Amino acid sequence: MTLQATLFSFVNRWECDENDHLNVQFYFSRFDEADRQFRLLCGLNETLVGARRVRHVRFHSELRTGDLITVHSSIAFDGPHMLTVIHELRDGATGELAATALDGYEPNANSVKPLRQRFKDYQTSMIAEAGPKGIPAGPANARTTLSGLEAKGARIIYRGTVLPRDLGIDGKADDRYALSCCTDGVAHVWQRTPMSHGYLTENGYGRVAVEMKLTWATPLKSGDMMLVISGFTGVGAKTFSMRHHLFESRTSRLVATLDVVALTMDLAKRSAVELPPEAHQAINKMLID
Repeated sequence: MTLQATLFSFVNRWECDENDHLNVQFYFSRFDEADRQFRLLCGLNETLVGARRVRHVRFHSELRTGDLITVHSSIAFDGPHMLTVIHELRDGATGELAATALDGYEPNANSVKPLRQRFKDYQTSMIAEAGPKGIPAGPANARTTLSGLEAKGARIIYRGTVLPRDLGIDGKADDRYALSCCTDGVAHVWQRTPMSHGYLTENGYGRVAVEMKLTWATPLKSGDMMLVISGFTGVGAKTFSMRHHLFESRTSRLVATLDVVALTMDLAKRSAVELPPEAHQAINKMLID
């Protein structure tokens, strides 16, 4: 019952964003590779446990250019899903926990006991740091429609085309691609609030995500045209939440949903700051939930 070393990596300068730290899409790409390696090591596959329902990521500390990365993975049966794969991403030099990912599966209830036995050498207990905090554990609503979101006030923030370079080894657009579409468009969500580009620049602040949950509904393949439509789902003292919906443009088919908890960071102090009072009022008026 030990953690499996599933990734050894490094933060490249070109993977860092305007906040001078590793962009979230590359955390997801690291988790993808760690998951492939873990599946090979332990024999986990969709025939046994079904398709992954969600990937729930929490960000605990920053990784910056030149930092070493390690990921260790295991299976937990005491997590928020019937079977939960935990990935712990750490700074390879200091051992500090930088991010965690929970991959949620819901195999047949009658198979849990044999699965426990089958994967007994790869099991650990849930760690508190990985548990969902600001986003529910379950998959997002797969019946959401584009017209319904527009009626609630959500807005399109991104349009794009799936290219061959965006595909995973299964021939479908991967997690990194979904994240890249949302991170390219998210500034337009912030721009709807008092925390505009001008406000952030003037105060030396940055946009930061602290928790994310990705739910795939249907696949995207090379050549598909897609869009992202987004809206706000909540607001607190220092954080607010939003939901990005990816749709295939020709048929308005829901592809994936990305729930996000975000905050404003002082780029000099590298710490969170409280949202301005007017942001609470503005966001509360635009909630789509």
